[in-house]
Amino acid sequence: MLKITLVHSLIAQLPKHVAVAKSLGLVKVGDVTVQQDNDAVKGKIRIISHLVKVEKTDA
Repeated sequence: MLKITLVHSLIAQLPKHVAVAKSLGLVKVGDVTVQQDNDAVKGKIRIISHLVKVEKTDA
């Protein structure tokens, strides 16, 4: 499982980056979501890596 935290604002980001963040459930700075560790989620994280902090969790 991956714990994903939004650490930078979505203001002035590309619309694609905002859409990816919202698809992960991240809207406001400080929002946290736990997602499965799979290729689809890793691809989304790669797109917005400059906006998020990712931690591996045991679930």
